[in-house]
Amino acid sequence: MQIDESAMPSAQSDSLALTLARALPDCVQLDVDLTTISRWRVGGRASAVVRPRTVDHVALTMQISAQWPDPTCIIGEGSNLLFDSAGFDGVVVLIGQEMSSVTISDTTVVALAGTSVPHLAHLVADAGLSGIEHTVGIPGTIGGLVLMNGGSQRKGIGSHVTSVKCVDSTGAAFDLTRSECEFGYRSSRLQKLGAAVVEVTLDLRRDDPDRIRSEMTQILDSRRRRFPHDLPSCGSTFLSDPAMYSTVGAPGDAIERAGLKGLRRGDAQISPMHANFFVNLGNATSDDILWLIAHARRTVERMTGFAMDCEVRHVSSSGSIRPAHIAAEELWSVQETEAALS
Repeated sequence: MQIDESAMPSAQSDSLALTLARALPDCVQLDVDLTTISRWRVGGRASAVVRPRTVDHVALTMQISAQWPDPTCIIGEGSNLLFDSAGFDGVVVLIGQEMSSVTISDTTVVALAGTSVPHLAHLVADAGLSGIEHTVGIPGTIGGLVLMNGGSQRKGIGSHVTSVKCVDSTGAAFDLTRSECEFGYRSSRLQKLGAAVVEVTLDLRRDDPDRIRSEMTQILDSRRRRFPHDLPSCGSTFLSDPAMYSTVGAPGDAIERAGLKGLRRGDAQISPMHANFFVNLGNATSDDILWLIAHARRTVERMTGFAMDCEVRHVSSSGSIRPAHIAAEELWSVQETEAALS
């Protein structure tokens, strides 16, 4: 795909956001309040949000963005992101429900990256295909799930991935095999590529649809009993490290034993229902949540010797995306320094 002259930087094209709005008028919103797309309902404003409908839309967005210095943030439904309350000085590319489709052929499933994970789990169950039952209660998109090798019950989606189609920062498409994705526990090589996941191919196995649906019902019932659903959150805040799990237990258990369950900072709270869920009681800021993350992490490390890492990513106003515990530790250090000087 070639970019026409209107998509190139010029004296008349004074921003990436406006250029994208001209190139993809039906896919771009300008000056967006990030709380409207954040699962945590936290964030300032972004210059624009692009909601591509096709792989070609993603490629064009990446091609145009490569011509500008403005940061670009590629997300699914943002279920594991904490946007900074200072906003985002760039363009968010949201590959969501507008780019959703599923094709099933025998035991092979091909899904566009914006496909809802629970929707996909139900579709393949109805087709008598097993392997991703554990994902049925996970909010977000299949593209985001594959990027993080997400899952539940200590399982990861990567074990059923055959290939992943991506679009790089120049707009070029390429495919990766399962081995090339280098899946690890809640990690993959995809996180380091700076590319957009646009399509996922899965290899599942035949099974009885009634048995699959029964298992998924049990998983959903368990999640409803254990996890808070009435307040905005990003799900599990800290990763469950296998070494810590075998000796100390899950992060939520460790945080609860540290006496932090229910702890509040501003309108951010460690959920009284599940201590690995940090919830927004109304007007929480990113700093409120980061403070709780740093406090919980430091307290648990003193108690157990394990420093918990975050599953959640923090998106700074300048466009850097890092595990939230790194941003949290930086904020804590700054506040400690300021307190010492005051």
